[in-house]
Amino acid sequence: MKRRTLLAAFGGICLASTFVGAPVHAAEQTPLEVVQQYLAAWNAHDATKAASYFDEKVSYYDASVGKPTVGKAEAKAAVIDSFMAAVPDLKWVMRGDPIVSGNKVSFEWTFSGKNSGAWADGTKATDKSFSFDGASVFVIENNAIKQQSDYYDALGFYKQLGLM
Repeated sequence: MKRRTLLAAFGGICLASTFVGAPVHAAEQTPLEVVQQYLAAWNAHDATKAASYFDEKVSYYDASVGKPTVGKAEAKAAVIDSFMAAVPDLKWVMRGDPIVSGNKVSFEWTFSGKNSGAWADGTKATDKSFSFDGASVFVIENNAIKQQSDYYDALGFYKQLGLM
């Protein structure tokens, strides 16, 4: 009887977490912990896990693109999958101490790797290594990334790849 009650309770928790819309990670995390785990998933080259930290309606803004990508599936495909396919050995490293204010996390970073795969837009691999710096601002709500904004030297990045 106890076993059946426990299983029913566990099933209810799992079902409830499905409807909440937040990722099923640790019960309550600080905004910084969410961001650190998101970066760890990128560095483990696990696109599905990285995207699991996004809110369903995430707004992902890349300053070099100029308009946000909205939605978890869209951001995974347009950003995470694209970079992981084009740069299978990518490394995204937080530099210095992040700035945390309420539910916002900001930090400077270095992104590096070798462009050995094609980009999502059809641009062929250059087989060139690169390293560029940037900064990101995250807004975290309910243990999920609600907004991510990335600012970096896109021109320097493209020049390193030989695309400009």
